[in-house]
Formats: sequence, structure tokens, C-alpha cells
Amino acid sequence: MTVYSGPVFDMAAKQFNVIADHLGIPGDERERLLMPKRAITVSCPIHRDDGTIAVFEGYRVQHLLTMGPTKGGTRFAPSVDIGEVAALAIWMSWKCALVGLPYGGAKGGVTVDLSKLSPRELESLSRRYMQEMIPFVGPHTDVMAPDMGTNEQVMAWFMDTYSMYQGQTVTEIVTGKPVFSGGTLGRREATGRGVAHLARRVMDVLSIDPGKATAVIQGFGNVGSYAALGLHQMGLKVIAVSDHTGALHDPRGLDIPALMTHATKHGSIAGFSTELQFDPKQILTFACDVLVPAAIERVIDGPTAEKLKCRVLAEAANGPTTPEADLVLERRRDEIFLIPDILCNSGGVVVSYFEWVQDLQQLFWEEEEVMRREYQILDRAFHTMLARVKADNISHRTAAMAVGVEKVRAAKNTRGLFP
Repeated sequence: MTVYSGPVFDMAAKQFNVIADHLGIPGDERERLLMPKRAITVSCPIHRDDGTIAVFEGYRVQHLLTMGPTKGGTRFAPSVDIGEVAALAIWMSWKCALVGLPYGGAKGGVTVDLSKLSPRELESLSRRYMQEMIPFVGPHTDVMAPDMGTNEQVMAWFMDTYSMYQGQTVTEIVTGKPVFSGGTLGRREATGRGVAHLARRVMDVLSIDPGKATAVIQGFGNVGSYAALGLHQMGLKVIAVSDHTGALHDPRGLDIPALMTHATKHGSIAGFSTELQFDPKQILTFACDVLVPAAIERVIDGPTAEKLKCRVLAEAANGPTTPEADLVLERRRDEIFLIPDILCNSGGVVVSYFEWVQDLQQLFWEEEEVMRREYQILDRAFHTMLARVKADNISHRTAAMAVGVEKVRAAKNTRGLFP
């Protein structure tokens, strides 16, 4: 029996067991590696604008404290539950280990429909959530970051709430803050930039000319929009994008800077064009060179994987591909080059780490330095994955996760079991 359940957690567990089988990890070690160290569930009551009181459920799961403090985003969305949060924390552990950061994985969230909150109610909920988490988080215990439904402003409220209780400003309690509140240059763009950078590395491997290549983006939030912009700046035609309001297609290539300006102003791509609209259900199976799923989990299942018409699959979202789809992608390995999520979207946590380091030192870097260091770490992890693929003749996901799980296992075995 476990408090964790649901399709997302089941997916994370299945992925882990595949890696554990590959690595030959004994059965009595597996549960210790997979199960989270700590899970917190809180009630977050707030005053609504009409004078009533509403209570929202909040969660935080800290998967691994062996490598250092835990690190992970905070998601405000209707779908949030303890199983989803636990799965995301587990994936974050393998991600941090793969790219060599001194963190374990964590994740948090509140089950809420943001469309039904006013700006004042959102601030109240953000502050109340952090207030409830204060006994369990800290700069050397658990460092929060933004995720779906949260942003720089929410992180600033988190930081301010924590600081008021400490009696001093503690900028290093969260990352993804505004630059003028202790944030780092390049953090907002980091995940999307990293996706585009790794896609370019793969195009180099496959001898694909960016000037003749096309890209499709599912999800046009912070990650998807900056991934689209990065690919656009490399010379690719971004021929289709989608978000929760619909989809746009232009075989000549969409005007990504103009679309980003529109989405920033209006909150979505809706209203950008009536002539370019098409069925968003077709977005994942569009013929293209680079496909970027940058929305939510489990959007590529087995049947969808059979229909993919891309050369590079760059997983900008967490867990967009189901285990059943992985079996299809393994069979299609010569056709589709997969950049697994724990590598592809790791640019965000890499630059979050840089922000944390800068806050601790009170010494801040120029954006060029942030980008140089981010790309250096991503390149190292990319080549580590490729070397493992070649050495063991395994899939890219298995290789990436194997590296991460091995590092976590080695750290746990070295430290031993206390007491």
C-alpha cells in the first residue's frame, strides 16, 4: 500500500523498474531508491474577494535528500494530486544526478483552477502555501521554483513570505525570481533555450541543415515559446504551435517573435490569427524535423508514437511519453532521435542552480556567463548519454536514466543506512 497513486506515478515507477532491471539492482534496494523521503499535505485557506473562505489542498514531495537540498517547481493547476507531484519529484532526482547538480528532486503544487482566482486571491493563496511549508523548506533543505501556473511574481511572494518569518531577506529560498529580487539573468529563458540548444546538437549529429528544417511545438507557455524562439533564431521554420486554446499552422513558418508578444499580452495564442487555425489534435503527428512536446504528461501514447513523423523528438515537458510509447520509439530508434525529458528540459534546473549559488554568494553573473555555463553542462550530459547508448546498445531514455539512477544509488550506498 502507498499514498501515491495515479497514472503519472505509475508511469514513473514503471520507468524506474525498467532501469533497475537493466542495472541489475536487487529487489530490496529498489523501494529505497524509488519511494520519496517525505511528503507534506497542507490545507490552504484564503479569504475570497466576496468575503467567503475557500480551502485549497497543497502538496510538497521531497524525493531525495542524500545529495544535498531538494529542488523542484511548484505547480498550480486543477490536475495536481500527490501522485503527480511525487512522480515529478522522482524525475527531478534523476535529472539533477544526470547533469551533476548537488540536489535531490522535489515538487510541490496546489489543486486550483487559476481562471477562478483574482490577482489578490492568487497572492493570498501563494503566501498561504509558503507559510504552511516553512517548517519543511529552507535554502539547505528544499528550494522551490516555478512550474505550470506559477511565475516570477509567485516566487517573489514565496520569498517575501519566508523572509518575513525569518526576520531577514532570504533570496536563496526560491529560484525563478525577478532579477531585481535576487533572480538571475537568463532564468526565464533557460529551459526553452536548453531545449533548442540540444535539438541543434542532435541536428549536427544527424547532419540536418537548420536552414532547411522545420519544427512543431505543442504547448506555448514559457518553455515552449522560448524553445520555439531558439529554433526560429537558428533558422528553422516553426510551422505549427498549439496551446490550451487551439493551434496555428503556416507552412511558410510562423512569426514567432510576434506570436510571443501576442501570447504575453493576451495569455494565449488565441486571437493571433483566424486564417492559420487548425485542429490541435493533429499537432503531434505533423510532419517535421523537430517535434517539441512542451505541455503536460502522457500526451504521446503507443498509437501516437506509431504516427510520429518527426526526425528529432525533444521532450520539453516532463513525462510526455508513456512507457508503451517508449517501446514503439525503441523500435523506431533509427527513424526518431529521442532527447529524453530528464536531459532535454534540464536547462531550467541548471540555471536555477546558478541562481541559488549567486544568491548564496551575493555575486551575480552576466547573462553570457549564465548561458555559457548552461550549455557547457548540457553538452557534457548529452555526450555522457550518447557514450552510454553506444557502450550498452540501449535507448536514449534508458541511458540517461541509468546514469542518473546509478549516481543516486552510489550516493545512498556510500552514506549507508542511518541509524
